[in-house]
Amino acid sequence: MIRKFALLALAIPAIAATPAFAQEEEKGPLDISFSLAAVSDYRFRGLSLSNKQPAFQPSVTVNHDSGLYVSVWGSNIAHNDGDDLEVDLTAGFSRDIGNVNINGGAIYYLYPGVSDLNYVELFGSIGTGIGKSNVMLNVAYAPSQKNIGDTDNFYVAVSGTHPLTETLTLNGSVGLEDGAFGNNKKDWSLGLDYDAGHGIVIGAKYIDTAHTNDDRLAKPTGVLSISKSF
Repeated sequence: MIRKFALLALAIPAIAATPAFAQEEEKGPLDISFSLAAVSDYRFRGLSLSNKQPAFQPSVTVNHDSGLYVSVWGSNIAHNDGDDLEVDLTAGFSRDIGNVNINGGAIYYLYPGVSDLNYVELFGSIGTGIGKSNVMLNVAYAPSQKNIGDTDNFYVAVSGTHPLTETLTLNGSVGLEDGAFGNNKKDWSLGLDYDAGHGIVIGAKYIDTAHTNDDRLAKPTGVLSISKSF
């Protein structure tokens, strides 16, 4: 079974005319953001969903100033007996309270051509800054449903980032999964992101797992990525 948790929150300001024959940027109630990404291996929670092959991953997110948002994210995947595509439809709510961000919602995982793989997962996170670093606790829960074997699934992870320079950021995560998609399965990662400017980020990451029954798609690996946000 294949799944992906993802969220983007970028902004594009609107332009409004002023009576003084000048223009100034004025943010409207809706922000629309786009992202295009390419990865050398689509890994999620430690497992390769692209059979260790490259993947292309576009997304679009619409944010309302109330904190509500919706997004569509997609990726090519490998050998799922359908169109070899994953499309994630997300609806959620995100809000900053002081130095703390809370976020929660639901994701519908859609696999064109193989509807018996589609399922719903609920998610939530809380994050805060600690000095220059940011840390986040992420939780995802898939209720028992037919397409995941009438069994529920629970995933919890801690992730963090720390800026090393103005353009270089260290990131890492540790996760635990149990239920329909794993039996006390663990995953962890450590990587670097380089901000090349103009919305371009280049990344390199080491990913490993434990308790995956020697699944060849869970073997340790390095993943390269490049993304462009608009």
